[in-house]
Amino acid sequence: MVYNFAPLKQALKETEEWLKREFTTIRTGRATPAILDGVKVEAYGNPMTITQVASIAVEDPRTLRITPWDMSLVKAVEKGITTSDLGLSVSVDDKGLRVSFPELTSDRRAGFIKVAKQKLEDARITLRGEREKVLKDIDKKEKEGGMGEDEKFRLKTELQKMLDDAGKVLEETFNKKEKEISE
Repeated sequence: MVYNFAPLKQALKETEEWLKREFTTIRTGRATPAILDGVKVEAYGNPMTITQVASIAVEDPRTLRITPWDMSLVKAVEKGITTSDLGLSVSVDDKGLRVSFPELTSDRRAGFIKVAKQKLEDARITLRGEREKVLKDIDKKEKEGGMGEDEKFRLKTELQKMLDDAGKVLEETFNKKEKEISE
């Protein structure tokens, strides 16, 4: 019998993508537009993301340039960034806004690494939940007589290998982010 691991593979891929997205919101010493993805701006009576009301460009390694399409939104964008608690400094000029990424203190770096570790642990918990679902399904199929015990153990070994590989990818992603934060 061939077991369908496609839903598991999809869940593993989604977990990996989720972790990468979460890590983009954790600030490092470098200016990256992705850090502003979660920042909401009050525009035209609705909360919107900055990318919906302005263009964002990297000016230099520590500075972003935000150019609102409607200059009347400059104050709203500035307020959104300052209230987001990202530790960024914002200055307004005639072209729009300049967002500066100050040097990270060692305490701030340690805090960001702690947040990254928590996100990694959340991803691991998701993997464990997916493993439990598949294990229950394999055991159920064996009880129904759809497979033998040898097949069950082979599938469990295959499952564990997939989970180990996914865990390594998550760990590598975390190590890369930790290195970025520590630089």
